[in-house]
Amino acid sequence: MKPIKLPLTLTALFMAASISIRAADSAPPPVGKPVDISFTALDGKKVNLKDLKGKVVLIDFWATWCTICMEEMPNVKAAYQKYHPQGFEIVGISLDEKKSLVTKYLAKEKIPWPQYFDGLEWKNKFAKRFAVEELPTMWLIDKRGNVRDLDAKDKLYDRIKELLAENVEK
Repeated sequence: MKPIKLPLTLTALFMAASISIRAADSAPPPVGKPVDISFTALDGKKVNLKDLKGKVVLIDFWATWCTICMEEMPNVKAAYQKYHPQGFEIVGISLDEKKSLVTKYLAKEKIPWPQYFDGLEWKNKFAKRFAVEELPTMWLIDKRGNVRDLDAKDKLYDRIKELLAENVEK
């Protein structure tokens, strides 16, 4: 029996259909809307973004095996040290497979913010739900709890400063 050869247009249609199905299952949160993230962190503390309203929050998707993440971490730490006293928080979401690598790195680098870890790498609960396709991925959440930036890495300091300066009526 000979293999069936589909015309290029049919193949493209099947590929487009599979992409659109995936997009329907997961997508980044819409800018200007709240994002629902809650979990128990590696240190056992409960984390819920709703509890961080009134603060500017960086959601940092990262992994110890990600070279760019490791190169970027000193900048993230410096931003935390500079802006944390003004109401800036970070929530880390690790796409690592081995918990021991994450906990060892966090201890060595003295990283104080909460970390989500499930050991599933790219199948990580939040990475799948929000269609995270590259690391690091950094989102900024404003004081109202709404997503303001889905690509905060390159302008992190400026965006944090800008969001901290915003007045929010309660």
